[in-house]
Amino acid sequence: MDMAWSALSLSLQVAGWATLLNLVLGIGVGYLLARGRFPGRDLIDTLLTLPMVMPPTVLGYYLLVLLGRNGWVGKWLQDTWGIHLIFTLQGAVIAATVVAFPLVFKPARAAFEAVDSQLEGAARVLGISEFGIFLRVTLPLAWRGILAGVWLGFARALGEFGATLMVAGSIPGKTQTLSIAIYEAVQAGQDAVANTLVLITSVVCIVVLLGAGRLAPGRVAYRS
Repeated sequence: MDMAWSALSLSLQVAGWATLLNLVLGIGVGYLLARGRFPGRDLIDTLLTLPMVMPPTVLGYYLLVLLGRNGWVGKWLQDTWGIHLIFTLQGAVIAATVVAFPLVFKPARAAFEAVDSQLEGAARVLGISEFGIFLRVTLPLAWRGILAGVWLGFARALGEFGATLMVAGSIPGKTQTLSIAIYEAVQAGQDAVANTLVLITSVVCIVVLLGAGRLAPGRVAYRS
């Protein structure tokens, strides 16, 4: 049982940090692509949506190549700051962030696109700055769609398995999240432990999805 609560605690930490990062990144990128008109916008949208359809193990491999000791980012971090991300909690957070990002970014973009531009124009006539319009007009009107995406992103990060296993491994008490702990328990023939972990995961995911559904029931559309 201690292993179950340890895995749950780690999963919540990873999902929480990944969701916080995706909230900031998703709002920023979603707003940029919703309001910006520049060459390559559709290509950027496609690339940012890839983690939604790409196998998690492929994403994990890309992250290993990028963040490993011989990767250009990983090598720079190691040589410059002494930071090593592979087989760490931080590596698990990065993997969960990448996998869950489209579920936050796409609803955020759709929510911003649904905001009536005439309301923003009226705010400009009143002399409100662009940043003030974003905070006082655009964001309050789009928050339900954004928050629904954040809930879904949290649920996805909570259940992430493939990319996290490749990047962070399965170190009990350090990087072994709920999904990985379930896999290890099944492999070891520990059915009672696996059943407990599956029940905990299912309950948490149901609660999260109910919360997302109450925020935006059927209103979060995906646009390209």
